[in-house]
Amino acid sequence: MNTALIMLAAVLLDRLLGEVRSFHPLVGFGRYANFLECRLNTRNSRTLGALAWTLAIVPFLALVIFLSQQPALQFVAGVLALYFALGLQSLHEHASRIQTALQDHNLNAAQRAVAQIVSRDTQAMQAEDVARAGVESVLENGNDAVFGALFWFALLGAPGALLYRLANTLDAMWGYRTARFLHFGWAAARLDDALNFIPARLTALSYALLGNASCAWRCWRQQAPQWDSPNAGPVMAAGAGSLQLRLGGAASYHGQLEPRPDLGVGEAPQAADLARAVQLVQRGVWLWLLIFLAIGAWRA
Repeated sequence: MNTALIMLAAVLLDRLLGEVRSFHPLVGFGRYANFLECRLNTRNSRTLGALAWTLAIVPFLALVIFLSQQPALQFVAGVLALYFALGLQSLHEHASRIQTALQDHNLNAAQRAVAQIVSRDTQAMQAEDVARAGVESVLENGNDAVFGALFWFALLGAPGALLYRLANTLDAMWGYRTARFLHFGWAAARLDDALNFIPARLTALSYALLGNASCAWRCWRQQAPQWDSPNAGPVMAAGAGSLQLRLGGAASYHGQLEPRPDLGVGEAPQAADLARAVQLVQRGVWLWLLIFLAIGAWRA
């Protein structure tokens, strides 16, 4: 029950405060990770990349393990660790800015807003492209910034949530197949894939249960294997099917147009579909919390 109550408190704190504005711990972590990468990424080596990953995460993980073992600090450390790992309110705010700009027919503002949550090129996007990119990001980050953190907290407590969030951050920084990170970022990308394997499928299942289940399951089964990422594929295919939207398709990254399979069914996303995607994630969070609270009450 204590785990479930900590999860509920962290979700409510995220809803109340949102993302830390002045100095988010992940900003400091990102600077530290950049410091390590600049000094260790000299030969684009997998070994040095794995060493950098270890040096980036182990000190913070050891600190949280120590704090979570202190009886007087367990609850507070758990709530704060999970709060910093969650990004549900931030996801909602980003999606709202994109939706508002699209509804105001301000394409430039919509492009700038979506550029904050996607890594693809946004300057040449049309309104439909912006809406599609925004919905895709909401669905994928529902796993990366919400359900993954909840899963690992439920499994390993505060250290699990921290490990997951920091590993996910390093993948976002180093996990690119570019000349600079092809080998150095290999460990970050593979470890993030491993940590996300189960959460991604539970996220996809949640999306399916809370929308058009038969369509979500069909898209998951038929379309996800075609996607390059083993974890993003199930999440986005199930989410697209659940919402009955047409996602995927070619997108421009770093100046190059990359072919991507189609996902989902139905019409292309519109501005209002961003709110529908956020609501799908939010309903999934409350479903998870109810399940964990029920398990905690049963065990008590």
